[in-house]
Amino acid sequence: MDNIVDSLSSAYQEFIAAAAGVLEAKESSGGQKTPATDAALENFKQRWELFRVACDQAEEFVESVKQRIGSECLVDEATGSVAAKPGQPVTSGLPPISAVRLEQMSKAVRWLVIELQQGSGAGGGASHANTNAPFDARFTEDAAQ
Repeated sequence: MDNIVDSLSSAYQEFIAAAAGVLEAKESSGGQKTPATDAALENFKQRWELFRVACDQAEEFVESVKQRIGSECLVDEATGSVAAKPGQPVTSGLPPISAVRLEQMSKAVRWLVIELQQGSGAGGGASHANTNAPFDARFTEDAAQ
């Protein structure tokens, strides 16, 4: 994470320096277009792009950490391993399920999302065969519920 912060900070400083370079070149040329102002503008555009890339990388990192934390919290909640604060009982109202079971359900949902995004409709009308079933019938535990 420190690497990403350092990269973003460095890109920002270079971007600001390039902006200052454009202003200095413009001032020294009396506002006229010169090779020096063109070079300063080109440098500014390059630094702007590098800064945007650094911002995108930082954003991707933050999103991946958010997803990982969310997944860990979901697993903790679903498996009943959430630690209670002293004096407060943990009650989610749902019985805990195994982490393996949670992973199976998660994979099934991911596959369904992929199928829907590809336009296959989850194998034609097969996903609508039993609309009363609360879960995917591929899992025997769900069929028993």
